[in-house]
Amino acid sequence: MILTETEMTTVKDLQQQEQTCIEKYQRYASEAKDTVLKDLFKTLQKKEQKHYDSLQQVLNGSVPSCDCNDSDGKSYNPVASYEKMGDSPDKKTDCFLATDCISSEKLVSSEYNSDVFRFKDSGMRKLLADIQIEEQNHAEMLYKYKTVNGMS
Repeated sequence: MILTETEMTTVKDLQQQEQTCIEKYQRYASEAKDTVLKDLFKTLQKKEQKHYDSLQQVLNGSVPSCDCNDSDGKSYNPVASYEKMGDSPDKKTDCFLATDCISSEKLVSSEYNSDVFRFKDSGMRKLLADIQIEEQNHAEMLYKYKTVNGMS
């Protein structure tokens, strides 16, 4: 597949967003106090790496197949680590980290939602739509973590 200049720039911009998310999840996994949240950050880091790699395949000339996974958010059921009514310093730290990541996921999801229309190739639009859904799943997983721990 040959990308137009606009399409190439869009893919590179999206890839930069993914790289930022990868780095954020890596850092936040080391900063998080709760092991459940640490594990969630590590899982999301791997998923963002997969998005980055898919975009790299596009830059290399091929559109990878996608699975349109929309079940991660629905099926994620974290176990509470904090008292719902408690307000410990560790809980405040983890709440901040999770909230910040939800904001990032909203931003990235919005970018994919807008950028999907820049591509003429239906396979590319399908890939970007799939990644956008997965970004929404990430936000849902983080929100569920916050909810079960009385952070929302």
